[in-house]
Amino acid sequence: MRKPNVFDQLGFSQEESDLAMMKTELITKIAKCAEHYSQSELREILGASQPRISNLLTGKIANFSLDTLIEYAAALKMRPEIKTHKPVVAIAAAR
Repeated sequence: MRKPNVFDQLGFSQEESDLAMMKTELITKIAKCAEHYSQSELREILGASQPRISNLLTGKIANFSLDTLIEYAAALKMRPEIKTHKPVVAIAAAR
């Protein structure tokens, strides 16, 4: 069973909550990695405008698709990956 998160508490559907949580975790890691670069370096590395970089660094997840965040993480050599787990039903049936 998955742990509830803040997006669940805000009334998001499970799918919306899962996506928002994935984006939040990824944007947080990107922002941490980006601390090693100036904004002008980030513009060049990510191929993004200064307002876009600012939105990224301030965690405005609604402004970014998961695809874009994965592209940014890859551009920063972060080796992004998505992990999946067996459904809870499959785990219970295996017992």
